[in-house]
Amino acid sequence: MATPTGTPVLDTLAAMTIDSIERCGLDDRTLILTRIAALAAMDAPAISYSAHLGPAMESGLTSENLQDVLVAIAPVVGTARVMAAAGNMTEALGIAIAVAEEESAT
Repeated sequence: MATPTGTPVLDTLAAMTIDSIERCGLDDRTLILTRIAALAAMDAPAISYSAHLGPAMESGLTSENLQDVLVAIAPVVGTARVMAAAGNMTEALGIAIAVAEEESAT
């Protein structure tokens, strides 16, 4: 049994993500693009995109790559979901920038 922490939900999500990555044969870029597409299809909130920003940057993805994913899935998921995803990605990026600025100020 795992040692209890103060963040059981985050710990569970992290463990699920690690398990998924270990069992997946996709390269890093394809994995992140697939997850971004799934988030858009699910109408995920900005915080869900935030968890993928670091790995996306580390795998060399650009904003153009993310836009291409939204263009590719638009006919399947629809305009409203794609627009919501674009807004949520933008919000997640803003949150990440604010956190980085706060951390560099301390």
